[in-house]
Amino acid sequence: MRIALDAMGSDTFPVPDVAGAILAAQEWKEDTIYLVGDEKIIKQELAKYDSSGLKIEVVHAGDVITMQDKPTQVGKSKPNSSMHVGMNLVKDGKADAFVTAGNTGAALSIATLFTLKRIHGVKRPALTAIVPLGNVSPILLDVGANADSKPEWLVQFALMGKLYAQHSVKISDPRVGLLSNGEEEGKGTICINEASAILRDMPIRFIGNIEPKDILKGEADVVVMDGFVGNIFIKSMEAATRMMAASLREEIMRTTITKIGGALARPAFRRVQKMIDPFEIGGAPLLGVNGVVIIGHGRSNDRAIKNAIGQARKAVAGKVIESIEAGLKTFSLA
Repeated sequence: MRIALDAMGSDTFPVPDVAGAILAAQEWKEDTIYLVGDEKIIKQELAKYDSSGLKIEVVHAGDVITMQDKPTQVGKSKPNSSMHVGMNLVKDGKADAFVTAGNTGAALSIATLFTLKRIHGVKRPALTAIVPLGNVSPILLDVGANADSKPEWLVQFALMGKLYAQHSVKISDPRVGLLSNGEEEGKGTICINEASAILRDMPIRFIGNIEPKDILKGEADVVVMDGFVGNIFIKSMEAATRMMAASLREEIMRTTITKIGGALARPAFRRVQKMIDPFEIGGAPLLGVNGVVIIGHGRSNDRAIKNAIGQARKAVAGKVIESIEAGLKTFSLA
């Protein structure tokens, strides 16, 4: 495969981006990794590694999109950005997927308006998140692309999430739920109720409304929501996790006895940390655009970048774009 990686994406680019590309090229030796961005900066960082025998190429892009850039402006103001160049490699058939840990809003804008555009029939693209919960990793969508949604958009999100789960994550018959303020039928907004009525008549394993606790218990494989709710939900989860970890560390260090207990329990803590570490997944797709785009967290380290590339490989191998195109036609949602 040929994977274009935004080398100017992470908060501390290009250090984790280049290191992650090295790890990916070492694991998937037949693949080609294109490092897209400022050629001089990338080559300086790349020189720190022994990349002989690895299929890594540098593709120059003169503009850098920062987290401070406004998504509505970068499409025209920075036409030679690493995001533009990387996504155009996919559009032109020179790369199979694009991976970035950069500005999410900018990636959405550039993908939908200036480069890849939407898959035919897709009303709105959906930003996804894959939540590691140990034995299960539910796919959440939308988590930020659309602050307001219509019922038919939620239905398309459900279909795209189902197809992604089947073809990339390899869940044969994924359970699809609608996030709401109650499990009972009729709970939630008008939009949720109308979307629920449509989903009940579709050949999808729709399990109805679910609450946040059901997500954390792993009772659904795909969870559908509008982008406003989804963005708040995912950020609340991240904040709560960090707060709990900080509080636990503080309490363990409070007395000698708890310090000893913490030391004895350290292997268990590490196993739990690994199970719920988002860097173990690395990134999740922007579904609905006409090409595989994986978006990771700005705080990504080298392992997260490598795993995001792995997610891109799975999406390409599973022919996710083609399956969404076919699914929209089959269910008359195009």
